[in-house]
Amino acid sequence: MLCLLSTNTLDASAFRIQRVEIADNCQDHTAHSRSTFALAGEPLILNHSLFKYEHMDTLDLDLNFTWYKNNLTAMIPVGIGETRILLQDGDLWFLPASLEDAGEYICIQRNSSYCVYVSIHLAVVEDSAAHEIAYPQKAFISLAEKVVCPSLEGFVQMNTNYELKWYKGSTLVAIDNKKFTARKGTDYLIVNSVSSDDSGYYTCQTSFEHEGAQYNITRTVHLQIFGLEKKSRPVIVYPKQRITLAALGSRLTIPCKVLVGESSHFNTEVWWLVNNTYIDEIYPTGRITEGKREELVENYDNYIEVPLIFDPVEEADFDTNFICAASNTRGHHVQAVQIKQEEPRLSWYLAAIPVALATLIVGGIYMHKCWKRRSAGGYITTKS
Repeated sequence: MLCLLSTNTLDASAFRIQRVEIADNCQDHTAHSRSTFALAGEPLILNHSLFKYEHMDTLDLDLNFTWYKNNLTAMIPVGIGETRILLQDGDLWFLPASLEDAGEYICIQRNSSYCVYVSIHLAVVEDSAAHEIAYPQKAFISLAEKVVCPSLEGFVQMNTNYELKWYKGSTLVAIDNKKFTARKGTDYLIVNSVSSDDSGYYTCQTSFEHEGAQYNITRTVHLQIFGLEKKSRPVIVYPKQRITLAALGSRLTIPCKVLVGESSHFNTEVWWLVNNTYIDEIYPTGRITEGKREELVENYDNYIEVPLIFDPVEEADFDTNFICAASNTRGHHVQAVQIKQEEPRLSWYLAAIPVALATLIVGGIYMHKCWKRRSAGGYITTKS
């Protein structure tokens, strides 16, 4: 049985468990696979609201969220009596995360008229491997720069007076307001007059309490130091994989997300090509289009995102090269993507048929043997 989870509180007793069909019929199969990292033993939130959809009215009161693990084949172990993995406002909470939680998590979001399918890749590592999931950030020599403690949303939003401890390597950073400055209620460390010696790994720590249990929250940042030139060449951070899976006839969105760093959004162009030709020239009917350009700021870095939208996916799209391109005065970057057809998935009840038949056969054999034994026993008793 697969679980449909819907609640507005962290109270596990409020969860509803229902049988639901695998969401092969989702109109919008979005390939925005965001990577998320966590340390084993620390709390984690998989946030459904990281994704925005023009066709989904998020204010719909009947909006439901279904979470699966590993390509819709494994049930999220949440239900009555479960206290480690919880659901709050559609977000999946791990209190705490463990190594076996690593994998792909799929969130299916439905309202009365639409269904969206997205995925999040989760990596969970031990403390000793924290550098493997370090968040890259950069600073420029001679300036006062911020080192941001990332992904604290949800843990600190109710506590405006939280305080971070900062370490460089394994050494506690001395907040002397000369070299380093940090204040309560802020998620960053200010490094004054940056020098090349300030490069390296920085660790920020705080705590989070839930129902009397105290959890540590740790993030590791890899700070790289550059010269005074603050303009950056564009770097495509998504998609990273060359292959994207999609179902024939589904609506597919592939966002192209480009890091432009300190460069202005205005100076960078992002577009999609197919066979080295602009999308609107190849698909004048609008079956495949470029979506609206979004300009984002995350951890004080500038990003641009331009989605490629298939409505719907057709067989001719498989094995075709679709290319995202980004360019500014500092350089350019391209990333090719191919779409592969997703294997059709069976609904839960079809997959359960062989198990049910096997159970009936075994049960029938067992009952037949019991009946024979009883009949034989009765006959002997009567004869005696």
